[in-house]
Amino acid sequence: MILQGLGIGWRPEIAGIIAQLNGLAFCEVIAETIHKHVPLELESLCIPVIPHGISLSLGGAETLDAHRVDHLARVAALLHAPMVSEHIAFVRAGGIEAGHLLPVPRSYEALDALTRNITRTQDCLPVPLAVENIAALFDWPDNELTEAEFLSELIERTGVRLVVDIANVYANALNRQRDPWAELSRLPLDHISYCHIAGGSIRNGKYHDTHTDPVPEPVLELLTRLTAEGHHPAVMLERDGNYPPALELLDELDAIADAAKLTLITAGTHWSRA
Repeated sequence: MILQGLGIGWRPEIAGIIAQLNGLAFCEVIAETIHKHVPLELESLCIPVIPHGISLSLGGAETLDAHRVDHLARVAALLHAPMVSEHIAFVRAGGIEAGHLLPVPRSYEALDALTRNITRTQDCLPVPLAVENIAALFDWPDNELTEAEFLSELIERTGVRLVVDIANVYANALNRQRDPWAELSRLPLDHISYCHIAGGSIRNGKYHDTHTDPVPEPVLELLTRLTAEGHHPAVMLERDGNYPPALELLDELDAIADAAKLTLITAGTHWSRA
């Protein structure tokens, strides 16, 4: 499944703003926040909604929690979702919850475990699965593959699609003193289902992918260059806190749309730039 257009991460705090945005092509909701019923504000949007999981721990060495996989499948059915997404990460080990997305070693052993878990998940889902690259402040010392090599091999083994988080590529490159475009352009871009864009900030000399700050200009420039190189994926804004006023959110969406050469978002009748 390949999406088109401009989207946003649906959050209850900005549900009223999202409901008034014209031109949204899709949205994404954290799967673990949906239970027996879909929130009315989300259901009434009449656009594709993608459940985005954060707790499967696909990159873990342990057997997947069947209840979590079943929940993701149920949410996909509730939302009539065209696809679901999760992260290339692990969040628990030995019964301990990390409370954070942790990077998977880019080793063949870790690739084997990830392949098994993705295949099991795909077998249980009613729709296709896409997996997202994460931002990480450290690399494991036993890495055997580059991120591009790792993702390409994963796709070859499983047929899984990608959610390429451009902001995460930028964060990892900046913190490792690498060229962000070189890192992005090496990824298997022909297998993208959609892209994430988010903001961040520098703390203690490191760039943190916060989802609470405006999208920085260098991240938008990466998206602009990706588009100029002939890639036209669907793109969505992630915002998870410190929500701006409606007009600032609209401006940020329009900046993303402009960078990706997508249709601009317009406001509803309750507020406008005038």
